[in-house]
Amino acid sequence: MSTWRELLGREHRAPMTVMAGGIALFAINVYLTTSLLPSAVADIGGEELYAWTMTVFLVVSVISSMLVARWLAKFGARRSYVFSFALFTAGTIVAGASPTMTVMLVGRALQGFGAGLLGGLGFAVVRLVLPPHLWQRSIALMSAMWGVGNFVGPVVGGFFAEIGFWRGAFGLLALFALGLIGLTLRSLPARNADVEEPGPVPWTSLSLLTAAVGAVSVASLVHGAATWILMAAAVVGGALFVVWERRASTRVLPEMTYRGPSPLRWIYLAILVLAAVSTVETFLPLFGQRIGGLGPLAAGFLGAAISWGWTVSSIASSGVESERGRRAVRLFGPLLLGTGLIAYGALQMNDPSTGVIVAWFAVLFVGGCGIGMAMAHWFTAGLRVTDDETQAPQVSAGLNTSQLIANACGSALAGLLVAIGGPDIVDSAKMLSYGFAVLAFCGIVVALREFAVDKRWRASTASE
Repeated sequence: MSTWRELLGREHRAPMTVMAGGIALFAINVYLTTSLLPSAVADIGGEELYAWTMTVFLVVSVISSMLVARWLAKFGARRSYVFSFALFTAGTIVAGASPTMTVMLVGRALQGFGAGLLGGLGFAVVRLVLPPHLWQRSIALMSAMWGVGNFVGPVVGGFFAEIGFWRGAFGLLALFALGLIGLTLRSLPARNADVEEPGPVPWTSLSLLTAAVGAVSVASLVHGAATWILMAAAVVGGALFVVWERRASTRVLPEMTYRGPSPLRWIYLAILVLAAVSTVETFLPLFGQRIGGLGPLAAGFLGAAISWGWTVSSIASSGVESERGRRAVRLFGPLLLGTGLIAYGALQMNDPSTGVIVAWFAVLFVGGCGIGMAMAHWFTAGLRVTDDETQAPQVSAGLNTSQLIANACGSALAGLLVAIGGPDIVDSAKMLSYGFAVLAFCGIVVALREFAVDKRWRASTASE
């Protein structure tokens, strides 16, 4: 039976801080940058490149996250983390010192490469530095860091923007990363003797998937027929990626994702659904200001309501260790998420009362709880799929890669639904809420399918 005292005790506290700190750095950066961008654009210009600051970051993060298993096998946990933190720090300094938006994009690309590695390393290194009975709580803690980032990021970014010193926020973030480098050097093993080199980098798969994600990202920036053409191109690119991966000798995701009775493909799909729906929070501050008449800070907290629920439920559900309990949590999570979003959509109206606005916070918190309770247990289910020392790091890295891909695609889909619901802002809010609620309910179907496949897979494994 695992406990928080054991996980955060003297033996495991330092490596757990490094792994959770890497995820927190990623998450804080995402929300901090979003809150700072208006001030940065007013200072250095480049409003036409505004949306690309997130597009470049996410696309590069997806690419680097796919290289985690190879990086870990070649350099070991300590050097992999040090390099990732250093690269992120360099990108943060470039972004903070940017004289133009073009230079800002260079910094964001460097940040994205480091952040993608940090996100994947956390879920891969946990297998190397912690005993199996602590995986569930460690995954819950790392998952909760996204909720922490969604709270700390806007607060810190908003403070520095308020005092007219947006560059200082990037400086503070760089100092945080440097501190984690020092802790890494003292707490993680230099080499991982039991991790084998996965093989050559699957450049074709990377190119196809990057093109698909890029098409979705760009689709959110254009209008009319161009949007649908790019969305169709993204679907084709994604399909070609799967076809190539099934036949390739070297691939992004482990072979068991595409062949055999393993439930891994359904685990990845469940994470894709939950992570994509979580991007609804991107537009919540906008709706809070435009519909509810909230100030920027209060509207920012409205966007954070989902992440607060995510954090609370990740921690609260981490003690569920029976197989029946884990399945119940993974099934109930998307149901709770979809119900919360339907309630939020139904509460959208012109000139809402104070009671209605308070209800917004409540139902979004409930929806966030659905994400947190299910996501942490899906990640743990992925970690338990195999003990093979070659495939296990790839499986772990694929969990983070799936989440990053979903974030990029979900953000683009959110923008598309808002545009379809327009020009009335209330209709846009309803369209986004109901559209993402349908996607959340698809997570129930995915969970039921995974349960059936997992049952057959375990039976066949036990009989061998």
